[in-house]
Amino acid sequence: GPLLARFRHCEVSLPGGCAIGARPIDLHLSALEKMGAEVKIEQGYVVCTAKKGLKGATINFDKITVTGTENIVMAAALASGTTHIINAAKEPEVIAVCNALKSAGIDIEGIGTNEILIKGSGGELLCLDEISIIPDRIEAGTYLCAGAITGSRITITHACAAHLGAVLAKFEDMGFKFEISSGGDEITILPASKIKPVEIITSEYPGFPTDMQAQFMALACISSGVSTIDERLFENRFMHVSELSRMGADIRLNGHIATISGGKLNGADVMATDLRASSALVLAALAARGESKIHRIYHLDRGYERLEAKLGALGADIQRLEE
Repeated sequence: GPLLARFRHCEVSLPGGCAIGARPIDLHLSALEKMGAEVKIEQGYVVCTAKKGLKGATINFDKITVTGTENIVMAAALASGTTHIINAAKEPEVIAVCNALKSAGIDIEGIGTNEILIKGSGGELLCLDEISIIPDRIEAGTYLCAGAITGSRITITHACAAHLGAVLAKFEDMGFKFEISSGGDEITILPASKIKPVEIITSEYPGFPTDMQAQFMALACISSGVSTIDERLFENRFMHVSELSRMGADIRLNGHIATISGGKLNGADVMATDLRASSALVLAALAARGESKIHRIYHLDRGYERLEAKLGALGADIQRLEE
């Protein structure tokens, strides 16, 4: 979107990422076409041209798309005229993009709602102020899971409790309590006397994030009952189930619903299949008896910086090896 708006021509590789299910970009492309772009797929590349620049349009997304919303918001910021996005995503990351553009002078209405109105600059480039990146809510949630699964008191700093409402609510359902600073930027998780089972349904923000599903499944593996996780967003996001089963987890799958019977975990050799599955296996290994080896951890580095160093500083016996 922003490349096309600025240069009027761009060629971008078709997307990759974790193999957690279909990630079609049809919503991105159809929106750009409505804004005046000509789109072709050539030899694995998306080739877009807008010789006269992009023009404002009404974009009604058939389903909520986070990066689709961000992409069109950025394109609309440099387009001519007004763009009206309907059924926009409301994730904190979308709000952050909108706020950055607004601080640069773009007229944006409806930030944080499902309808966003953007008046473009007509191709005039923006002068962006210094931007403070918002905290990574999934990274914060993962480290809170590390505290939960090991029965440890852990404080997460530079966080944003307001972005973690659904996640904190499920922790509380499982028996955990929190101490949160007045500004919401420090979150301390307190050990639970008994980890209760939980029912989770993934959905778009402000619902429970699909990117925390695997970590909570690891936690559910040592709970004191039967938990269920209903994955509504990606059809292939249970690849970690077979690896957790190698560690002794009792998990049954029925389509997009996983049923987890809590118990004990044992160390094993397992293989990471995607980013969040990687962190779930690390969490499970922290709680398991014995030693675990997690292979293909290059997935981890797409979403966590020095995870082993941070967990090691908390007392975990963890190290990264060459393979």
